[in-house]
Amino acid sequence: MNEFLFNPKSPNDIAKEFVEKIKQQRKMLKISQVQLAAKSAVSLGSIKRFESKYEISLTSLIKILIALNLEKDFENLFTQKTYASIDEVINGQV
Repeated sequence: MNEFLFNPKSPNDIAKEFVEKIKQQRKMLKISQVQLAAKSAVSLGSIKRFESKYEISLTSLIKILIALNLEKDFENLFTQKTYASIDEVINGQV
């Protein structure tokens, strides 16, 4: 069975939303693509490709997140959930 049947968003839709949030943070900090390239040590071409085609290496993505002070948000994606009770585990709460 195709797992995408239950998620109305395509991988490209999710990538676009993710990139837009990062781009929004860059603009909020008033950092140009050129400045971000210098600050993150990621080539300007890679940053442009990331913001337009949503393609980037994991290492470059992490460098960009660090430059924009977003690395904690990325780390939080992979933190283990803590449960207060067995009921929360059973019911999938939290």
